[in-house]
Amino acid sequence: MAAASPSLPILSIFLLLLCFNLGGTLMVASGQKTWCVAKPSSSDKEVQDNMVFACSHVNCEIIRDGYPCSIPRTLINQASVVMNLYYQQNGRNPWNCDFKNSGLIVLTDPSYGDCQYQYA
Repeated sequence: MAAASPSLPILSIFLLLLCFNLGGTLMVASGQKTWCVAKPSSSDKEVQDNMVFACSHVNCEIIRDGYPCSIPRTLINQASVVMNLYYQQNGRNPWNCDFKNSGLIVLTDPSYGDCQYQYA
């Protein structure tokens, strides 16, 4: 019986590590539209911090009173709108929606009523 090749165990370990590294990463087809929203499980502090960060980099006028995304006036809703603005304007990379693991990339357009989530 032939001895097992030493490269087979190495390949197996490499594939196993690769699987662990890919866990939690969203793989989308080319041309697939994506948006970024706040994870529903995020704390109010995380969501507020996300809004402050995003609004320091993008124009957050869309969530001000009288603008299309000002209602409903909930922290998670308004944070989702501005987190998506940041995500879209910075290239739609997975790391642009991480927000210390409190962002979520979605494949369904979260727009509602007159509030249209940007897709750039």
